Formats: sequence, structure tokens, C-alpha cells
Amino acid sequence: MKHTIDSIKPFNKDKNCWNVIIETPKGSNVKYALDPENGFLTVKKALPEGMVFPFNFGMIPGTVAEDGDPIDVLVFNEESLVAGCLLHVKPVGVIKAEQSEGKKTVRNDRIIGQAVPKEAPTELEDIKLTNQMVSQIAFFFKAYDKAYGKRFKILGVGGAQKATELVRRAAKEAQRQSE
Repeated sequence: MKHTIDSIKPFNKDKNCWNVIIETPKGSNVKYALDPENGFLTVKKALPEGMVFPFNFGMIPGTVAEDGDPIDVLVFNEESLVAGCLLHVKPVGVIKAEQSEGKKTVRNDRIIGQAVPKEAPTELEDIKLTNQMVSQIAFFFKAYDKAYGKRFKILGVGGAQKATELVRRAAKEAQRQSE
């Protein structure tokens, strides 16, 4: 399975979108993460009672973000998706953020995307990153990080082009590290 995941490119040029592997489904109270050693999803942590992920949470294979992990993507669509599924996602925007634990602070941007039209309900085909969405995402991550002794701070927002630039940079970093 690891070799299959390693063969997935960040960009799907045929569909003009990103390839995203869903790690944690919308509505889940358990955070899953792809284990880079064996290619399987592992349980990372259980969320506090009553807290669930309000969106599908995934990663773009073949990327390395500033926190050292594959770049995170929050995928907006109406349905909960199965953990481990490959999804084609188009960019919506990015919430530039940092996470702190004690004196250590690391950049941990949240890329926002949506499933391509065939894979998403028609009501969600033209999502824009609004102030209300940013506020709701920030609320979730502030509460999520606080529960584990961390802090989440928004540094700014960017559109689809900025999100794509960050994914390209993370893909180049992954390529550099593999050489």
C-alpha cells in the first residue's frame, strides 16, 4: 500500500486539480494520520467528548509542508468521506496559520479545497473562502489545539492561487528531500 501512495502525484494534470487522501472523515471524533513508514492510516488521537471534525480532513501526497508533514487540506463537501479514499480537489484558498506548543512555534497553514464537481453536491460547486468560514475554521482549530496544550493563530488568508503556490512549494520540498 505504501508504494501505491508514494506513486500518487500532488497534482492531477488531467483534471486540473490536486490529489488528496482523506485521513479523517467529516463528523469523526478520532483524528487519523497516514503513517509514512507503512502507508496505513493510524489513530493519532481521540478528540474531547462532543467534539468532531466539521469537514473532511486530508493530505496531499508527495508534499512536505513547513511542519514537516504532508500539506493538510480541509475538503468542503456535504458528505462524510471514507478515510483512505483518494479524492480530486480544486483549490479554494488558504488560512495562513501558526501552531505553538510551549516556546516552539511552527507554521501550519490550512489549505481549503472542495471536491471537483462530479464528486461534490451541486450546491457547493462555487465555494469562496468567506470571513464566516475563516472564523468557524479558526474556532475549531483553536479549541482543538487548546485541548492538547497548543495554540493556533491565524496570520492571514489567501485565495486559490496562493493555496496552489503553497502546494507547489511543498511538492518541490518533498522532491528535494527524496533526492
